[in-house]
Amino acid sequence: MNRRSLLQSGALVLLLGTQHLARGATIVAVRVWPAPEYSRVTIESDGELKTKHTFVANPPRLAVDLEGIELNPALKELVAKVQSDDPNIAGIRVGQFAPGIVRLVLDLKQAIAPQVFTLTPVAAYQHRLVFDLYPTQMTDPLEALIAERLKDTHDTVPPIDNKPADTAEPDPLGELIAQNSNKPATPPKVKPPIAAPLVAMAPVAQTDRLIIIALDPGHGGEDPGAIGPGGTREKDVVLRLAHRLRDRINAASVNGNTMRAYLTRDADFFVPLHVRVRKAQHVKADLFISLHADAFFTPRPQGASVFALSQGGASSTAARWMAAKENKADQVGGLNIKAKDAQVKHALFDMSTTAQINDSLKLGGVMLGEIGKVGKLHKPRVEQASFAVLKAPDIPSVLVEAAFISNPEEETKLNSDEYQEQLADALMRGIERYFAKNPPLARNRSV
Repeated sequence: MNRRSLLQSGALVLLLGTQHLARGATIVAVRVWPAPEYSRVTIESDGELKTKHTFVANPPRLAVDLEGIELNPALKELVAKVQSDDPNIAGIRVGQFAPGIVRLVLDLKQAIAPQVFTLTPVAAYQHRLVFDLYPTQMTDPLEALIAERLKDTHDTVPPIDNKPADTAEPDPLGELIAQNSNKPATPPKVKPPIAAPLVAMAPVAQTDRLIIIALDPGHGGEDPGAIGPGGTREKDVVLRLAHRLRDRINAASVNGNTMRAYLTRDADFFVPLHVRVRKAQHVKADLFISLHADAFFTPRPQGASVFALSQGGASSTAARWMAAKENKADQVGGLNIKAKDAQVKHALFDMSTTAQINDSLKLGGVMLGEIGKVGKLHKPRVEQASFAVLKAPDIPSVLVEAAFISNPEEETKLNSDEYQEQLADALMRGIERYFAKNPPLARNRSV
């Protein structure tokens, strides 16, 4: 090849390279994750997207311009991804606004505080553009638990027909919430007594000590967790297990005190690790149980495991590996590191206590014993490692690996209703055995 041909071929390579650089990113996938707490829209592309966005309050909508791209079939799919029961998104419109600019309009059902951020490639994902749509008005989960307990109590008390008209009607829910927040309840206004015949009155419903168990189904949303050889996703099987255990907890009591389960996620959406911990603390949970079904390098490992926190080193190399893997959930799930919550995460995760770890080991021990009655155990003792999700300083916390989803036989068991029922029964027995020897600490009767 002569010098002239080499120069021409070099120019062609440079030209192709310039055209490639000039081409914008291509959309490869779109996803919508609806949830009462927030709805997430994810746009995945083979290159970083340049965007501009504007939020309009009335009617609420978010307009987003994607620069340097053309409308393609993958992006058009976003319109059909919105479900009619999405609590936050009414619909999505998409179109080619101008050459090289695609405009998205997210029509919203209520006032929203949007967060828009990008995520660099990780795991199986390429570049991601994320819209997290948070309602400005949220229901307090602890108030909801108290209200549910109060409703159950009222349902067992017969109606009162002969209450004196001059006595102010009590507000038990307001008083319970005030007790929980350590604020004095506003005393009811009572009119001066009027002489009247004595009448028999039914006692005002009293609320027992409410035992709250925080259940934490691992992963969710963008983070599928481990995936079995048959395609089973960890996030799905642990959510089903959490629902089964929730039903058992809500039907149980401890020494006459009602129990209630609180799920850190009750559907398929992503919850950052530190938010899971904070949620459990907010509802003043008595126990925190994180549910998982992990994978290993090979399909040989089998059996369930229970983990507690370690302030020092891990109890084994496998425990250290598992903790490191679980602690990466935020990267896969898509944590907005620019959000204010990121500052809380680092402070919160340095407050673990020896007392919490000791109680967690007690809880893990009785759970491991019950799980061993329905299936194989990977290790005969509670393992310890620095799991980020177990670092609530005031709540006994364990992480349960129900089985190795990477083992084909155990993947089949995890998909079995029979095994899930047996495992939920075992976990419930473990909770009851723990409280039998470690009664819940006294606190306000409302919670």
